[in-house]
Amino acid sequence: MLLHIIARGKIGRSPEAELVDRYLRRLTMPCRVTEMPDRGGKLPPAGPGTVTVMLDEKGKQLGSVDFARRIEGWRDAGTRECQFLIGAADGFEDAERANADLLIAFGAMTWPHMMARAMLAEQLWRASSIMAGHPYHREG
Repeated sequence: MLLHIIARGKIGRSPEAELVDRYLRRLTMPCRVTEMPDRGGKLPPAGPGTVTVMLDEKGKQLGSVDFARRIEGWRDAGTRECQFLIGAADGFEDAERANADLLIAFGAMTWPHMMARAMLAEQLWRASSIMAGHPYHREG
């Protein structure tokens, strides 16, 4: 299953970009990052067998194990691609939210898109380590 991060805004050469790269290089699942302009532009199409996860302040706050189990379930069900959408400063419209399969939030606070991207990359690595039974994640 392809993990596809689609993010509004450019991350450029920054400490956050280094974190994103560090975690995504560790993934054993294929991963792609698509950057979109802050406004406009067409999202990559969500073809058959695609799950759309939107990072949104109105989303569910999942624990890391729950997040990993969702990804594992989609993978095992034959999902071809999981798109993770990160919005610009104004977030997403209600119509866009309605089209997502899952809304998730990294807590009640608002995060800059660069930090959200780094946190998502880390959680994808953590999820893959949980699925593989690797000791990186510790419950406690």
